[in-house]
Amino acid sequence: MIIELPDTNVSKISRALIDVREEGGAVALGRVLTLVIVTGHGAEEEAIEAANDASREHPMRVIVLMVGKDGDPRLDAQIRVGGDAGASEVVVLQAFGDAASNIESLVTGLLLPDAPVVVWWPDYPPEIPSASPLGRIAQRRITDASTRPYDAHRLSALGENHEPGDTDLAWTRLTHWREQLAAVLDQPPYEPITAIEVRGASSSPSTALLAAWLRLMLDVPVDWRYLPPDEWHDGIKSVRLVRESGDIVLERSSPAIACLYQPGQPDHDLVLPRRTLRECLAEELRRLDPDLLYGRVITEGWQLLGPPEPTEANG
Repeated sequence: MIIELPDTNVSKISRALIDVREEGGAVALGRVLTLVIVTGHGAEEEAIEAANDASREHPMRVIVLMVGKDGDPRLDAQIRVGGDAGASEVVVLQAFGDAASNIESLVTGLLLPDAPVVVWWPDYPPEIPSASPLGRIAQRRITDASTRPYDAHRLSALGENHEPGDTDLAWTRLTHWREQLAAVLDQPPYEPITAIEVRGASSSPSTALLAAWLRLMLDVPVDWRYLPPDEWHDGIKSVRLVRESGDIVLERSSPAIACLYQPGQPDHDLVLPRRTLRECLAEELRRLDPDLLYGRVITEGWQLLGPPEPTEANG
């Protein structure tokens, strides 16, 4: 069910949410958090769809905020419940003109009482998320370095401005890669890794974060580089762990399949697809405490890593 509330205010929206709850029974009492999504007009549906899917694991209230600085002061709202909202209730806000001048006030009156707040910027995050009006009221702040703005220095900025509670979906996409590599290193022979090579697409900040994680955890040199588009164009391509008895290589042969090569063992094909937006968002919502490992990787690991090695294409 979708309820349209044109030219409204926060009090009317709050009242409408109470009316929906009373009509539908105690459907909102099990909400465990409020997710605030800050996005642009035309990009909201993908984010809402991901939040609706994630809500089946984390029942929540979703507030989607779209701001337009121009035009007459106006606040339009839409409430989605039932089949249009998964296991959540979705409030879509479009603010124009002076009505968009104080975005914190638009959101605070709609937050669930005594529930954690998570803010997600699918693209165009503030320069310092923790210092932004919405970031200050949130326990967790989620960005995505693989989306706009496309900036080669974006990971450096994330490290320089990092505060506990910040995280990025480029890091979340690494979970299965980190699990596979950790599992390999838990097997004999327990020889030290002496060098590491990481390769990936130039559009994949996850490649750099994986290299920073390996540099921090194993404390050995990491040769990492971005591949030209004609060689690889989607996410991480390969990791090579060098040791005395032979190299361990985990390499994608296609966007969904990776092959694990180990000395003295048969090759193994592994299902290792690029994680969906829903999977990454659901994982981040499982923990509302600071991700301390990500904090160390984006700060200490990134500083230790150094710039990528040049390729023939980017030379």
